[in-house]
Amino acid sequence: MKRILAGSEVNPVGLGCMNLSHGYGEPLSPEEGSKILYKALDLGIDHFDSAALYGFGANEKLLGPVLKPHRNEIFLVTKGGMRGVDGERKTDGRPEIIKETCEQSLRNLQTDHIDLYYLHRWDLNVPFEDSFGALMDLKQEGKILSLGLSEVPAEKLKEAHALHPIAAVQSEYSLWSRNAELGVLDACEELGTAFVAFSPVARGFLADLQLDPAQFAAKDIRHNMPRFKPEHFNRNTPLRARYAAIAERASCTPAQLALAWLLQKSPVMHVIPGTTSTEHLEENAGSVNVELSPDVIEDVEKLINQDTVSGPRYPVGIQNEIRTEQFPSELD
Repeated sequence: MKRILAGSEVNPVGLGCMNLSHGYGEPLSPEEGSKILYKALDLGIDHFDSAALYGFGANEKLLGPVLKPHRNEIFLVTKGGMRGVDGERKTDGRPEIIKETCEQSLRNLQTDHIDLYYLHRWDLNVPFEDSFGALMDLKQEGKILSLGLSEVPAEKLKEAHALHPIAAVQSEYSLWSRNAELGVLDACEELGTAFVAFSPVARGFLADLQLDPAQFAAKDIRHNMPRFKPEHFNRNTPLRARYAAIAERASCTPAQLALAWLLQKSPVMHVIPGTTSTEHLEENAGSVNVELSPDVIEDVEKLINQDTVSGPRYPVGIQNEIRTEQFPSELD
């Protein structure tokens, strides 16, 4: 049931913790956020993913006291290279900033080491070797135990892996964001690198079939994402009835269909869905027990893919920052 991540055996369904503090509406109170974390522990989830950026440190501070008593039983992940500065998101890959950010993360998380530390964003204004060198220094000091990259193409993964083994690549991957299939997933399998899929239920599109962008909170990051704007969302909405019918055929929920599809794509695959609901958390955890038939996989892949979904996954500015592989239709 468990899979290897940076040499450790972990539940392939982890918890993406961003939602608790950042990104989708108002953050939960510390009490409500802790409730989600305790429920995850009860369900056997042992892979917890945070970042210095999430809540500008608040997410790590939420995780710290809850997870500290369980530190030896969990796999703790965070990221550097992006952070909040004067209330704004800032990408900064300078070595001294990465090291400073990691030190703060250790304090926030109340731990002396981080099991997996990602370079959250490849800063195009800083030589990659300099940013990556900071991660290697932190590993040598014992502050991080393994190195990861986020939102990089296959070529950059191989370049970094030649300098130091990359334990994991984290990128968006779901039925409606298939860019990982353009090279980086194959590279992960070739190198023995884990692939960790974030936003695996398409930022809620494949989980909440009543999702309505008009009801999003004012600060919800999806307001800026093309697929949730009316001109694209209205075209994508009809897919959901047929998708729900496939999930029913597979005897699982829509969210479980999305997660099980990913887990069956590759033996190096891990998923980190986020949620603010204990019920959804339990639902997500149950996806490890869902086995999809070849017919179901074929039908759902034909229904939802880069050619049937309207709109790119990111606006141009963000896509240019990350440089992940793109389909020809996204380059138009």
